[in-house]
Amino acid sequence: MSVSHTCQSLRTFTSRSSWVCSLCLQSLTRQKFREKSWRASPLQARGLQTESSGTDKVPFRKQLKDEARQRRAAEGSAAGKVKRDTDARLGRWELTVGIEVHAQLNTDRKLFSRAATSINDPPNSHVSIFDLAFPGSQPEFQNATLIPALRAATALNCNVQRVSKFDRKHYFYQDQPAGYQITQYYEPFAKDGSITLYDHDGIAPEDGRVIEIGIKQIQMEQDTAKTILQPPDTMLLDFNRVGHPLIEIITLPQIHHPQTAAACVRKLQAILQAVNAVTTGMEMGGLRADVNVSVRPRNSGPGTHSYYGITGLGQRTEIKNLSSFKAVEDAVIAERDRQINVLESGGVIDGETRGWALGSTETRKLRGKEGEVDYRYMPDPDLAPVIIAGELVQHITKTLPVLPDDKISSLVKDLYLSVKDAKTLVALDNGERLDYFDAVLSSLSTRTDGLVKYGKTTANWILHELGGLLSTSEKPFSEHRVTAEAMASIIHNLLENRITGRTAKQLLFMAFGGDIRDIEMIIREEGLELHDLSRDEYKAMASKLIAENDDMVQKIRQKGQIGKLKWFVGQMMRQGEGKVVAETAEDVLKEMLGLDAADQK
Repeated sequence: MSVSHTCQSLRTFTSRSSWVCSLCLQSLTRQKFREKSWRASPLQARGLQTESSGTDKVPFRKQLKDEARQRRAAEGSAAGKVKRDTDARLGRWELTVGIEVHAQLNTDRKLFSRAATSINDPPNSHVSIFDLAFPGSQPEFQNATLIPALRAATALNCNVQRVSKFDRKHYFYQDQPAGYQITQYYEPFAKDGSITLYDHDGIAPEDGRVIEIGIKQIQMEQDTAKTILQPPDTMLLDFNRVGHPLIEIITLPQIHHPQTAAACVRKLQAILQAVNAVTTGMEMGGLRADVNVSVRPRNSGPGTHSYYGITGLGQRTEIKNLSSFKAVEDAVIAERDRQINVLESGGVIDGETRGWALGSTETRKLRGKEGEVDYRYMPDPDLAPVIIAGELVQHITKTLPVLPDDKISSLVKDLYLSVKDAKTLVALDNGERLDYFDAVLSSLSTRTDGLVKYGKTTANWILHELGGLLSTSEKPFSEHRVTAEAMASIIHNLLENRITGRTAKQLLFMAFGGDIRDIEMIIREEGLELHDLSRDEYKAMASKLIAENDDMVQKIRQKGQIGKLKWFVGQMMRQGEGKVVAETAEDVLKEMLGLDAADQK
């Protein structure tokens, strides 16, 4: 009997029941998948499409970046919906925030199985029987997953524990097939760390120039399955993510401003990326944050709650799964204001878990806050304690990459970069832009003895000139788009006055566009080398411009609009076709217009 006949006969006997043939359901589902246009939403293409036809195939990494760009744009359009810190009531209340950051470790294998970790592979293609909680399957701790976790703990000044143990955290949800998560609740592998935030990290002005936030502990745990919503009411599960190694970083409740909370998460991500501990950052889903928020009146007695030795706190609520730095700040502001409204109206804050949606003006209740009893923590009987040798910790400490704060300090002190430019170099493109900067300087070192004078110019060309071309073309950064040798050659010729700034930009544009010729060859073949004009030639050009633009001259001489002098310089450079040096042109113009130092002031 065929499947269709079987189902037809069954329908006769079960017309009043809700029974559905599983084979028919599978067939119908496959048919719907074939007929459905996967281009309907980016989420569907990201989560389900494993094959592509025609010319619609989009690289996964570009897809992630496009989604991140769309989220940032949406956040920008939502700016202003959340009230900023202008409420007069804030002086009467003290905000306290603690943060829990969950970060995916950069490992080849999952935490308790030999299945490979993955980010963009087809759904459910890297799954072991333990990941699916098959009866009788056993966890097998993968020792290599400990290495990036130790790098993170060392970078965050934690005390690594010689012995740590795994526990089971019980809860039932569709993305957790075992009915519990394996974590380190009682004996984590790292404790008592700290992170230092500076004013250039973006902390609130009220916090001064520097603030230190304590870290209670860092624990290893397994990630859950990825849930993919298919509107209107279908939930799909990708078990590739189940068992992906995570670290959870738990800070002490020592943050008192929303801006500082966002800065803390941003700094944590920068540190984790610098030491190669994590896969990706918040923008691609590799890092998520939960914030615990409480308020208490400033002029009355302390609150009745405490946490890890910090007493006098108000009742806290937890806001889960924040996926951007702006979401952290906005969610803290919204929850702070909600709690103040409740307390000033005579209400009581309930300990609960709340959610936050992009563009919202307030948080929403998800469920009552679970505690230790609700989760029924217990030691995992299938996993032995993790013993960490002191020699391993010493090796990790000695081989740790340079941390962002140290690199920023070095760029500012040794190469005289501004703090802003140094911080941008360190933060951009997961450190790739900084590596490119170092490569350009390394190439320059073979052409000149002193690199100090090249530092600021190199940073400017990488961040602004090259960065402008990347933004205009909407192309991602790549060290191969303009090689470090080509960039070094452009900068060297510019600073040695062999070419003008305009010519240097022309050369960069040509290299960016795919011209593979050596920069020196382009200069020779295109006749771009600077040939000095005589002083009389400069004066002739300036005299002609002054005669043709009397109105502009009068604004400079009579009204003191010295800035308009730049216009004349620009005109001379355009007429000079790469032979005019801006500084010389400006000197000649000042002389002919009778401008001395006193006039300019």
